[in-house]
Amino acid sequence: MSQKKCPNCGEWSTWTNNYEDRCEHCGENLSPVELDRHFKKEAEKDRQEKDWMFYIKPEDSGIKKFFKKSGNLFYTVFMAIMTFIMWLIAALPG
Repeated sequence: MSQKKCPNCGEWSTWTNNYEDRCEHCGENLSPVELDRHFKKEAEKDRQEKDWMFYIKPEDSGIKKFFKKSGNLFYTVFMAIMTFIMWLIAALPG
């Protein structure tokens, strides 16, 4: 365990290197910048996932879900083949 100075009240509190830790004296977050960064990172991850062309929404019809799952499968297989070919090209000269 370590300690961190609260940015709000200036008192020292125990800190477990977790961005959700709170001050023992005033109850404010000990790491408001890291907490904000975590929420922004999660929001960006969700946005990127939903922007993916094969993202399956709960309201999609059965046939649409089938084609999106097929698209994900073909994309994964295609990328695996391309990665293998690129690895092979890089490994052959050496």
